[in-house]
Parts: sequence; C-alpha cells; structure tokens
Amino acid sequence: MQFEFCQHYNAQLRPYYIPQLMPDPLHLSLWFPDFSGPAMLPHTLAVLQQFPFSKLRPGISYLAVQPVSWNEASVLERRFSPGIDPEEAIAATADLIHDDYAYVFDASWDLWAPGKNIGEWNHAASLVRFIVQGEEFDDRTQEQTGHILIDFGLDSLFLQEDIELTGEAQNKVRDNVGKLVECTLKAEKNTRASGRLLWSESEGNLAQKLIARLQKTQ
Repeated sequence: MQFEFCQHYNAQLRPYYIPQLMPDPLHLSLWFPDFSGPAMLPHTLAVLQQFPFSKLRPGISYLAVQPVSWNEASVLERRFSPGIDPEEAIAATADLIHDDYAYVFDASWDLWAPGKNIGEWNHAASLVRFIVQGEEFDDRTQEQTGHILIDFGLDSLFLQEDIELTGEAQNKVRDNVGKLVECTLKAEKNTRASGRLLWSESEGNLAQKLIARLQKTQ
C-alpha cells in the first residue's frame, strides 16, 4: 500500500491536516500453550513486566474482573492513584481466577505527540489496556483475539499521518514506532507466548503502514 504525504509547509501555521484513512484501534494478541486456571497469573505478570510504563503516570491505574462475558457486571473494579506495581495488581486478582473470567489492567506509556506550537513535540502519557481472557470466557473469544489482548489505542499515535515528516518530526515518529516494535517483540520473546499478532480493525495492512512510515524517517 502506498501513502503520499504533503510536501507543503507554511512556517506560520502548524502542518495542516492531510486527509487519510480513518485511524484504527491497534491491538497485540498473545497466545500461550497453557493458560488455564492459575497458569494465567505468571503469564500475565510476565507480559506486564515487559511493558515500558510511563514516567509521567507510572504503574497500573485500573483493574477489573469480568465474569462469563462482557454482558455481565464486573465483580471487582479498582482505581489507583498513583498506580501500583504489576505484582500488586496481579495479587489483587489472585483469589478470583476462573477459566470463564476476564481481567482488565490499565497502564500508560510515554509517546511523543505534536504540541500546540510549530515544531513542538511533547512526551504524553498514552493509555494502554491489557485484557486477560480465560479459556472459557465469552464463548472462548481468546481463540480469535488472544489469551492476552493488548489495546494500544489508535494507530494514529504511531503513524502521525497528518504531520509532515521534516526535521524533529522524523525522530519522534521513529521513536514511537520503535517503542511499539520493541514492546511487541519483548512481549513474545521474554514470555512463554506461543503466538502473537499485531493487528488493527481495517482491511489495510498494518505492517506495511508501519514499515512505510518508519522508512520515511530514515
């Protein structure tokens, strides 16, 4: 897939919006050879330990325990300010481990985002949601979306297709995409994951978009 980027820039204005495909939610699905009962806990902890938590908003800020399906009411919800360590978050759910339950953990990481002024970029805490799905939860939805499903937010956080790639913007886009790639690789290599898939909901090839955007910054 080919993408064109605007070559025009007005020094007195921020780079204007370039119409592109609508942003898509970006996900990482992970599968494990054994994910039944208590085996969920060490896998989940291992994945959380690979995540580069935000320095601006560190730790786990929210957790929830969801029985049977998303149509049911949560049996546990807790918010934390400041956030708690992954070990503490896992311990809070240890007495509620069932194969037909799901577990939600919210965290943040720091990504570069355009500021209000021309050429300004700032680190901003961006929400990431970890959804841990038991083998029998919601009609075995884990078979399609993973034992652990990581929601990174919109892919526009990484592609920044409305920004002209000049100067500092190149470095910031490369840093964001590099952080995503590194996190994805660590989540597989440093855990016992048997499979992973980085995907979005559109028909476009996400890997091609990321590679094309990263190549633009080299």
